[in-house]
Amino acid sequence: MNEKFAQVTNPRYRLNFHVAAPAGWINDPNGFVYFKGYYHIFYQYHPYSADWGPMHWGHARSIDLVHWETLPIALSPEKPITQNGMFSGSAIIKDDKLYLMYTGHHFGDSGNDDDFYEDQNIAISKDGIHFEKYANNPVISTPPIDNTANFRDPKVWQAGDTYYVILGGQTQDSKVGRVLLYSSKDLLNWTYEGAIAQAKTRDTEGYMWECPDIFSLAGQDILLMSPQGIQPEREKYLNLHQTGYMIGQLNIDTANFGRNEFIEIDHGHDFYASQTMLAPDGRRLMFGWMAMWESEMPEKKDGWAGALTFPRELTLKDNHIYMQPVTELDKLRIKQTKNNLLFSSDLTEQVLLSNVESNEINMQLKADKDFILKFRTADEVVLTLQFDQQNNKLIIARADRSDKRVGYVKPAKMISLQLLIDRSSVEVFVNNGETVFTERYYSEVHPDIVLERTDFKDVHVTTYELEKNAIKY
Repeated sequence: MNEKFAQVTNPRYRLNFHVAAPAGWINDPNGFVYFKGYYHIFYQYHPYSADWGPMHWGHARSIDLVHWETLPIALSPEKPITQNGMFSGSAIIKDDKLYLMYTGHHFGDSGNDDDFYEDQNIAISKDGIHFEKYANNPVISTPPIDNTANFRDPKVWQAGDTYYVILGGQTQDSKVGRVLLYSSKDLLNWTYEGAIAQAKTRDTEGYMWECPDIFSLAGQDILLMSPQGIQPEREKYLNLHQTGYMIGQLNIDTANFGRNEFIEIDHGHDFYASQTMLAPDGRRLMFGWMAMWESEMPEKKDGWAGALTFPRELTLKDNHIYMQPVTELDKLRIKQTKNNLLFSSDLTEQVLLSNVESNEINMQLKADKDFILKFRTADEVVLTLQFDQQNNKLIIARADRSDKRVGYVKPAKMISLQLLIDRSSVEVFVNNGETVFTERYYSEVHPDIVLERTDFKDVHVTTYELEKNAIKY
């Protein structure tokens, strides 16, 4: 292995207020937890190049969820233990110590990527920075006999005096995704309880369920996961893999999750492998990976690849999850650049903000007409967000992608948009997070944000400049 860490060689696409690694490759968020006065987020990390490689756990912490300091690498693979990397997992506090539970991924000797096995392991820290791997790892050495080798991404929690963990799995017979449940009294000795849910078919619900997460919102249990293999269905399931949720009720005693249909949680090109935590104040918070396995990631040429989304708060309303930026976003607002802009009604185009780099745009407008929001430079339109009023449909298109993404909102008199723009990313929250799009876009020139609409009466816009140095490497 090349022991020299990757370096960022060009900052042209570098993000200002999204968690990323100092350089190199990152993917899934892991171990999202609050411990000894800090929020901690870990992430799948290959520090030696901007390509995926043997997985480490990168690490950052924050007092306020928006200003993050990078900490030393928390977990590194060591042969022969976790020979080919420490895959995704989660965190829990026990006896004033921080426990990480993660998947060890091991390739066989054949050189065939399909020849592998996975097991579950523990690492422990007193200070939340330095971790020691449990001497008797793995704590779960093999999957159930009716499961394939796909057996990963533990999400652990405590209920009463018992610890539980769910894992993503795959049935041996029909090769469909499922979620496995284990229990323990001490985090070290685990008992298999059963499969709480599984895909109905490979094509409709996936051949593998990654990154499972389970929690309660508004009295309902939510099973959140990232299925692989769902086939596209008109305007749905268009990414290579999806992330979404099922609403139901978990019965721990019978190891069963009675659930409804799978619902995609984000409609952009660049969202996967989310993880949540319960904050001390009771909010359910989430990070996701702001990329997708099929993404080209032009930043690879600059020595880095991937980032995490801005942290979001989840709420449940009318059996639908709403996602909004955490309220701590206001700590990043340096100044209000435009306040409640009002436009003359005879306009058909208006520049809302010029030369955007790290900005927030909040808009409210009547939902009685179509509109198009453009990210435009002198040479090209980098990204568009179109509202189709007749169908209550929003459509995202990018200059670097031939495929569009679509989301819907309920019919209403007004439509609201909140955009978080960060150099090469935009997160769009429609109607307080009813529909959300997560996107990367790539332009070496800061674009202007332009609104096209036949009538600008009752269009209200407020914009903010956001902090450019929120992440300390």
